[in-house]
Amino acid sequence: MAAAAPSEATPCALCGRHGPALTKHHLIPRAVHDRKWARRRFGRAELQARVLWLCQPCHRHIHATLSEKQLAHHYHTREALLAHPEIARFVRWIAAKPAGLAVRSRDRKP
Repeated sequence: MAAAAPSEATPCALCGRHGPALTKHHLIPRAVHDRKWARRRFGRAELQARVLWLCQPCHRHIHATLSEKQLAHHYHTREALLAHPEIARFVRWIAAKPAGLAVRSRDRKP
């Protein structure tokens, strides 16, 4: 079952800002959905259901900071993402910025 698109009143699940459009972030990346270990660990329904609705800057920062393997193995919950020092620092910084702010993210994956 796919997660329904959020309303315009829905804030970003990480920074809490209300933006023009939220994007769907799969907590377990779609690239690993067909892997046996992922299906055993999470189950097919859970793979599809585990999503967060994020503003574009938060979403881009996650993917610039963490690899898909790291996301699938260690950062597959909102709480785990917020516990990552770089993600937490970015979320604190962007939470005070206006909703339409354009932010550049460099590709910094390890």
